[in-house]
Amino acid sequence: MTKTGHTESHVTERIGWLRASVLGANDGIVSTASLIAGVAAASAGKDDVLIAGLAALVAGALSMAAGEYVSVSSQADAEKADLDREREELAATPEAELAELAGIYRKRGLDRDLARKVAVQLTEHDALAAHARDELGMTEETQARPFQAAGASALSFSVGAAVPLVTAMLLPENGLLEGVIASSLLALIVLGVLGARAGGAPLLRGTLRVVFWGALAMAVTAGVGSLFGTSVA
Repeated sequence: MTKTGHTESHVTERIGWLRASVLGANDGIVSTASLIAGVAAASAGKDDVLIAGLAALVAGALSMAAGEYVSVSSQADAEKADLDREREELAATPEAELAELAGIYRKRGLDRDLARKVAVQLTEHDALAAHARDELGMTEETQARPFQAAGASALSFSVGAAVPLVTAMLLPENGLLEGVIASSLLALIVLGVLGARAGGAPLLRGTLRVVFWGALAMAVTAGVGSLFGTSVA
């Protein structure tokens, strides 16, 4: 039986929001858990720990959103400038641009005549899109989307930061530090697995790199907090 209507799903189709989401969630877990661990290790009261954690969630989410928006907007501006330049060149020197496009296809393995025919047909269909894709490497899937990246970063950061914060709210003060670290490490494992699956990376490698750096950050911050707390006492 012959299958028709074959479709494929590729990782690049979700690369924009995937990168921002994984980065945001990881940063939310690690930064908030590290701050809570540091404050708790300094022998602060539970109220102080919760205030610090809530402040970390709000400030971090806003910072991630702003940072992603500015960064991706700069990428979008660069893409627009390249497209504007390409549009001007197509209007001023169409034959040179056609030859350039044919040359790209020849480098990819087509013979001279076929490369010329493909370039002509794609130029007639949508010259700017052909040059954007094959000369500049721009596609619809990888196009910069500042608002999407900012929203994904802020939301994922908040979700990640909620893990150590909610854990700190639910646990008694004497078990707060250990519980926050344990729940955060578990969340990092889950994030590593999900990120690896969504990005098509090996599960073990993707998970280990997320957990290792998160654990290191929490350990260092807790150590600093413990030293600071001891010196005050």
